Amino acid sequence: MSFSIYESSAPVFVKMLGNMRAWIDKAAAEKPETNLVEARLAEDMRPLAAQYQMASDSAKNAIARLLGIDPPSMPDTEASLAELQERCDKTIAFIESVDPAAFAGAEDRAIEMKFPNGMGYRWTGADYLRDFALPNFYFHATTAYAIMRAEGVSLGKPDFLQHLGPPEQF
Repeated sequence: MSFSIYESSAPVFVKMLGNMRAWIDKAAAEKPETNLVEARLAEDMRPLAAQYQMASDSAKNAIARLLGIDPPSMPDTEASLAELQERCDKTIAFIESVDPAAFAGAEDRAIEMKFPNGMGYRWTGADYLRDFALPNFYFHATTAYAIMRAEGVSLGKPDFLQHLGPPEQF
């Protein structure tokens, strides 16, 4: 049995967005919200709120591009941890609303990403997912995690991989 484009995308995004949602619970319990939402790793990097927004955009846009549909509009207006959790919830709800059967043939779908300067990329769906969508998504998820760690939130690798649950005894 082959590993489908659906299995390589939708559940991956949903699991990590769920993890990211849980990080906010931990952060809210440990640190003042005002310090976190605008925190950044470096002056020229986007803050925590933007990392969550861009992870959300990466996931929902990837699913929409793979299916050839328009993604739901989510303006980047979140200014609190609770609003960032809502953003995760909305993104997860969109991804989970898509019928896995709709991904049939998505690996061969022509995907173009055009930039305002007229440049861009062209991929097949499989190449887009593997070479851009997943790396871009994980870049923003990892950056959000790193910002929280740098701000003193007691996240660890088990939080990053929370979707796995506790390990089994062998």
